[in-house]
Amino acid sequence: MTDQSPFEIFLIATPGLETVLCQEAQALGFTAARQVPGGVSFDGGWPDVWRANLHLRGATRVLARIGSFRAFHLAQLDKRARKFPWGDTLRPDVPVKVEVVTNKKSKIYHAGAAAERIERAITEELGAPISPEAEVTIKVRIDDNTCIFSVDTSGEGLHKRGHKAAVGKAPMRETLAALLLHSCGYDGQEPVLDPMCGSGTFVIEAAEMARGLAAGRSRNFAFQTLATFDEAAWAGLHAAIPAPRAVTQLFYGSDRNAGVIEMAAQNAERASVSDICRFSHASVSDLQRPEGPPGLVMVNPPYGARIGNKKQLFAVYGALGDTLRRRFSGWRVGIVTSDTQLARATALPFLPLGAPIAHGGLKVRLFQTAALP
Repeated sequence: MTDQSPFEIFLIATPGLETVLCQEAQALGFTAARQVPGGVSFDGGWPDVWRANLHLRGATRVLARIGSFRAFHLAQLDKRARKFPWGDTLRPDVPVKVEVVTNKKSKIYHAGAAAERIERAITEELGAPISPEAEVTIKVRIDDNTCIFSVDTSGEGLHKRGHKAAVGKAPMRETLAALLLHSCGYDGQEPVLDPMCGSGTFVIEAAEMARGLAAGRSRNFAFQTLATFDEAAWAGLHAAIPAPRAVTQLFYGSDRNAGVIEMAAQNAERASVSDICRFSHASVSDLQRPEGPPGLVMVNPPYGARIGNKKQLFAVYGALGDTLRRRFSGWRVGIVTSDTQLARATALPFLPLGAPIAHGGLKVRLFQTAALP
């Protein structure tokens, strides 16, 4: 593979939200993006990899397919791995690690043994050190006796935007928050309110989207340590980030925990959106409708699975629903929970449910309403 040859770029999605990520990728200009199992795929070059990491809000990671070969046993894998052009992608001075996934249709079934052969080929033929803490990861899928090699170009998961130091219990990842906001039809043009905001993920993510800020503007990526990296081109891509948009609406977060409100305010400050975010200490029963046009109430309440007593949560959900029905006419609502009974305790008029979504080892769903009467 040369820098000029297009290759497959794979965006890992939160399971259940592949369609939403595909829509985001297409809107960003990756018009050939198509939904596939586990994420979104399209062909492109290294500048597309860099742009996807920098701008996509919903992708978990960005993988670049760097080649493949057939192998029916470990000796053949070893021989062909030694002939693979690792130096086209990897640098001999940068540590790397290898992760292998096999399946039952392949004669090579021991992932650990396969990873060991590939790591040895890389370090003996290229000279790159192997380290379990390496930022650069080669991901190998052995499917029907074909070894498919991809490099994880992101490094740390893309939910780590680079400016959120403080988190509360069971935090929602920024990538998932962005996809859920998109799922509710949020386009950056309306206010967003989270009455159980925790460390402020929904509020800050919505404010960043409204302002048009690049998701990865404050962090580094694994691709910056690859042999394919062009520092000048990357600097140009960074310089081409549009200026922040003027925003007239505000974004609101409240929580009964005063400590997390301080966290949320600090996170908003680091994300450069504190001027359009308003955080307050309040219970859901005390929640007041903000002045101005209606918008979106987006909330990720406790589910009772890890935090809180489920029986007590029915009263919390009931109070939330009562407050929203009485004070938030014209606003849409999105509630994320793993428990349908808790969602129904709000007595809100939910639209038909979408697919289950993987979140922190649980299956959650997004319960949405149209504009409340």
